Amino acid sequence: MKYRIKQVSQKLDLPVSTIRYWQQEFAEFVTPERSNGGQRRYDDKDIEVLGRIKELVYQQKQSIGQTKELLGTKGRPEEGIDWSEQTILLTGGTGSFGKHFCRLMLEKYHPKVIRIYSRDELKQHEMRIEFKDDPRLRFFIGDVRDGKRLQRAMEGATMVVHAAALKQVPACEYNPFEAVKTNVHGAQNVIDAAIDTGVRKVIALSTDKAVNPVNLYGATKLCSDKLFTQGNAYAGPKGTRFACVRYGNVIGSRGSVIPLFLQQKESGTITITDDRMTRFWITLDEAVELVIKAFYYMEGGEIFVPRIPSMRITDLARAIAPDCKVEIIGIRPGEKLHEALTGEDEGRNTISYKGMYVILPNMSWWKSKNYKDGEKLPENFVYTSDTNDAWLGVDELHRIVYGEEKSSSPKTYIKAVA
Repeated sequence: MKYRIKQVSQKLDLPVSTIRYWQQEFAEFVTPERSNGGQRRYDDKDIEVLGRIKELVYQQKQSIGQTKELLGTKGRPEEGIDWSEQTILLTGGTGSFGKHFCRLMLEKYHPKVIRIYSRDELKQHEMRIEFKDDPRLRFFIGDVRDGKRLQRAMEGATMVVHAAALKQVPACEYNPFEAVKTNVHGAQNVIDAAIDTGVRKVIALSTDKAVNPVNLYGATKLCSDKLFTQGNAYAGPKGTRFACVRYGNVIGSRGSVIPLFLQQKESGTITITDDRMTRFWITLDEAVELVIKAFYYMEGGEIFVPRIPSMRITDLARAIAPDCKVEIIGIRPGEKLHEALTGEDEGRNTISYKGMYVILPNMSWWKSKNYKDGEKLPENFVYTSDTNDAWLGVDELHRIVYGEEKSSSPKTYIKAVA
């Protein structure tokens, strides 16, 4: 018999969010099937394993790592990489993802060196102070538009994380040539420099807006994705491998809607563009861990997509500003009602693997050794924010934003603005 995640939640008396988290952490043991609509379907074995995890974590007070050992796991993927031997170059390293990546890597995985490559000297100065001049961090002033500078910065690097991009939709719409120079030409420069300097592995950060793009930012990131997945064909005997990770909005990142809502809350009114809107949400921790998993599993040409929850923009408004009025100001140019992390055409080459979706390259040169136990998905499979089976509710969103339990609060009133 197959069970929905809410049925499993009731059977085990566990929050749905906890089940999702454990499924990701114990992907080798909890392996639900996916329905044609992409919804999880758990069997009795999955429920038995989840019950055992609950006993070990809640009753025996075991850590996640200790629980894995007791279950017989071979360990996390990143443990298969000797990070102490890795010199990582990180483009766009002073951004929200970049700083969190450095913090987690330095505290948990201890790489030999992380080179921060970015164009803002002030942000680098502030980051140097924030990280207390950690000797494992090196700071390089440079722009991804400058191929020669990139090549010099990559000399001796073994891994590259490409996070630099122009990301603001309105800014890209108003400055299209600049968006292309950074997001497309910059991607080509990263690929060329990595091949020429003998970098082993490169991970590029993508976005849900690259799927069926309706704005220039999404179009440039789609082009970037194609360059990185096809860049493997250019590597030749150098052996450099390229892959992408693709995820949704990062909770609390610079430029996200949460800081905007918090700022608007003081005025008593917050604005949203359309009350039907849904979005994927991921934490910075999850984004960094996805990159680490991708480094371990990648063979070159894949796009790694996490299984993450969706949220309704109205629920986020209620969680942040329950006493405020919400004005509907109309959808912006280049904005979607719902986002997708895989497209219909990509579904033919997508598998479910280790708690992720992996879009495999469909090229004659690609030969896979991994993914043998990956689950093939339906040919027309799509993963969209409005049809997702995992949702963040008002209480969960409130805890994410404020770090505390949400008390009962008045309804949010919504009015349309002509």
